Amino acid sequence: MGIKLEEIKTLIKEAIPDAEITIEDLAGDENHYSATITSKVFKGKSKIDQHKLIYKALKGKMGNELHALAINTMER
Repeated sequence: MGIKLEEIKTLIKEAIPDAEITIEDLAGDENHYSATITSKVFKGKSKIDQHKLIYKALKGKMGNELHALAINTMER
């Protein structure tokens, strides 16, 4: 069972309210996505720390309902 694109956006927005989010369903199966997230919260953080913020926002769904998410983070 996959996760809806809108649910991913909602979870990220709850954790990072100023985030600008673009998500693409790569395989049409609600399991493989690519996301670009832009936020001022990423300023001064390493890419690893930026990605950890996204994984935390997903509240354990990564690796469960969400099989694969390619993450591209950018500072605003």
